[in-house]
Amino acid sequence: MANLIRRQLTLFVEQEDATTIEKVRQMFNPKQSELIKSHVTLCREDEIENLEAVIFNLSNLETTAIEIEFGKVTRFDNGKGVLLPAIPDNVKFQALRKQILTGLFDNPRLQEPHITLMHPRNSTCTDEIYKEICNFDFPNSLTFKKIDLIEQVNGGQWTTLQTFPLAGRG
Repeated sequence: MANLIRRQLTLFVEQEDATTIEKVRQMFNPKQSELIKSHVTLCREDEIENLEAVIFNLSNLETTAIEIEFGKVTRFDNGKGVLLPAIPDNVKFQALRKQILTGLFDNPRLQEPHITLMHPRNSTCTDEIYKEICNFDFPNSLTFKKIDLIEQVNGGQWTTLQTFPLAGRG
């Protein structure tokens, strides 16, 4: 039987910045917290199928660390999930995606960066839980200094295959 393998490019939240985010994830979505640390998905699996070209582009990036500003927590997927959305107009994030997907997609889809606090696949948010989450003090902005190519096999824990540093480039 063939393994189901998923790969993505991810911006992991630095450990020193993730305290509150991880606390909320562990409290209200422990299953997802076990599968993957807090992160912003940069490119999804359907965008990086030509992995050789993606890795070439990643190895030749001219981008330094990027900062993403975040708004207030919000519910999604009919209120079952909760995320920390980025503030609109993420020019640097979209530019980074475009550099990575050069030669693969002329006009990559716009992806709204966010950090999932409760994934609807393995948790359900109630009004009470949402009110409790809203009382936490989340970071207003985060700086990401590296991109990780990650992999998940058969729905298990995500593992890092390769890391591409951003800080000090450009």
